[in-house]
Amino acid sequence: MNTVLAVAVTILLSATALLALTRMYRGPSLLDRVIAADTLLATMVAAVGAEAAVNRHATTLPVLVVLSLLGFVGSVALVRFAVREEV
Repeated sequence: MNTVLAVAVTILLSATALLALTRMYRGPSLLDRVIAADTLLATMVAAVGAEAAVNRHATTLPVLVVLSLLGFVGSVALVRFAVREEV
């Protein structure tokens, strides 16, 4: 049962990452690319969290915190840059 669940999660996360990469490549505006990058980072956080849950260890918790903070700070900085550029 765990193997089937792990394969299903891997397939779903891979599809999400592929769609986010597609949006980053084809996005018509800068904000579309920023949202796609944030989605890709959230997918990475979910993948690391799923790996930690499957292997039952908490050593990756600092990695999850750093990735989450990186996504938040990066998104805020890019949106502020985009708003300043439009004005």
